[in-house]
Amino acid sequence: MAMSIVEVPRPVTGGIDTHLDAHVAAVVDVNGGVLAVESFAATTAGFAELRDWLVGFGEMERVGVEGTGAYGAGLARHLRPCGLGVSAVDRPNRQARRRAGKSDSGDAIEAAPAVLAGRATGIAKAGDGPIEAMRSLLIAKRSGREARITCLNQLRHLGFCGPDDLREAFRGVSRTALAARAAGLRPRAGSDHVTYATKLAMRTLGRRVLAIETDNIELDTLLAYLVETTAGGLLAVQGVGVDTAAILLVAAGDNPERIRSEAAWAPLCFGWVSPTRSVRSASRRRGARSPIL
Repeated sequence: MAMSIVEVPRPVTGGIDTHLDAHVAAVVDVNGGVLAVESFAATTAGFAELRDWLVGFGEMERVGVEGTGAYGAGLARHLRPCGLGVSAVDRPNRQARRRAGKSDSGDAIEAAPAVLAGRATGIAKAGDGPIEAMRSLLIAKRSGREARITCLNQLRHLGFCGPDDLREAFRGVSRTALAARAAGLRPRAGSDHVTYATKLAMRTLGRRVLAIETDNIELDTLLAYLVETTAGGLLAVQGVGVDTAAILLVAAGDNPERIRSEAAWAPLCFGWVSPTRSVRSASRRRGARSPIL
């Protein structure tokens, strides 16, 4: 009696080291043995090639990707609809890197065992919904806020260090009226060079502040709409406004099911005060925890 042999797809795991122009991928078996390493362009076509290359080695359910919030964000969004689970790999194992040296292929190879060993259990953020839109708006708001403060400080400095007529004209002007007053200055090319240059600089800074404020109104309007339509109940919590609610939602991501418990949620809250700065680093400077906690 003839017997047929049925080949069962072998389980494999992928690891990817992401960069701006190219991603390096590695595939390992269940024992951590390296099957292959390859580099792919960081483009939509390259993502498709990488995906086909990964699944060609066997039954692949999960891929460890470095930088899912940076260079690997686009790749993670591409792999998820294909049925591949994406685990966020924070950093290469330092001991392994010290022994083997720094290399892109080594980092890719290390990312796969991190998933196998359970060191990389975090599910990458989806980054494809309204909360990703909030993150973009918060980044723009933060940079605008910092630029506005810088411009106002420079305006105040130019005012009290400038020629006498300018210093007297801006004496006692409140911070809220400073930008509008400066934006209305009319420098004349035939006047004293210092006076002309100072007025021109102050007018430029004043108009810049007004433009930033106009931009922030548009950003705030859209941010409030997104928060209200996504998780309006947060705004009913005492002390939680639109910005704080958006920060909390961004910490969770568009796929909050990746957070399995309250204990897993707590360190995410502690790690966020803005889309680009952590509470931990801000606390060191202020000597206290963020008020959103």
